[in-house]
Amino acid sequence: MTVLTLRLAGPLQSWGAAARFARRTTESAPTKSGVIGLLAAAKGIQRGDDERLAKLAALRFGVRIDQPGTRLRDFQTAHHADTGKAMPVSERFYLADAVFVAAVEGDHDLLTDLHSALKAPLYPPFLGRRSCPPAQPMEMNLHLERDLQQALSTEPWQASPWYARRQRNSPTVRLAVLHDASADDDNADVLRDQPVSFAAEHRRHALRTVTRSEVEVPNPHARPNPHSTSRPRANPRVPHQHDPMAALAEVSD
Repeated sequence: MTVLTLRLAGPLQSWGAAARFARRTTESAPTKSGVIGLLAAAKGIQRGDDERLAKLAALRFGVRIDQPGTRLRDFQTAHHADTGKAMPVSERFYLADAVFVAAVEGDHDLLTDLHSALKAPLYPPFLGRRSCPPAQPMEMNLHLERDLQQALSTEPWQASPWYARRQRNSPTVRLAVLHDASADDDNADVLRDQPVSFAAEHRRHALRTVTRSEVEVPNPHARPNPHSTSRPRANPRVPHQHDPMAALAEVSD
């Protein structure tokens, strides 16, 4: 089995699994439909090509939360192009300054092809919405003979330096992972983000079971432990180290 990993980082991201009228929310992590759509765009798969989409949708999916980001809400207005009538005010939610490592597991030839497509995408990639371009190249690595959990445990921590400095006292960091649940997982949640069709006239998504776990990765920004077990050296500027308990010892004698 082969695993392809992607770095998803940008000023803004928005990964919606449900949209109700004028309220467009975002999940706290990339959805499978969003990432599969990104890969399909890089490969040049048309929206109505459900047969080719099905091969990508069958890949096992997981995402590691390296930097959760901050949720933002934006208000947008619009007018009808023909009548000029004002449309209802809509709410759009985003994740700001978030960083994720997404992974798909499956056939080696298919993932090798997708890895090459990400380096030269046919259609511009975006992080959930077209207004959210990635801040850096997305392709990372192809992991051979590893499963999804092993690949996400191997990839270095991708958090921004300013965020990583908050954890500089820890030699390792524990990161949450959301991935496709197994058939016997009793603690799985359900999310409607399994892509069935991206066609504009009949866009469809099925339910997907998701489970949560954690991986521990080294912290490259960790600093030496300030609490050393070695005995402190005497200050050379002080001729005698005062012991406040010495007086009590003299009284007991």
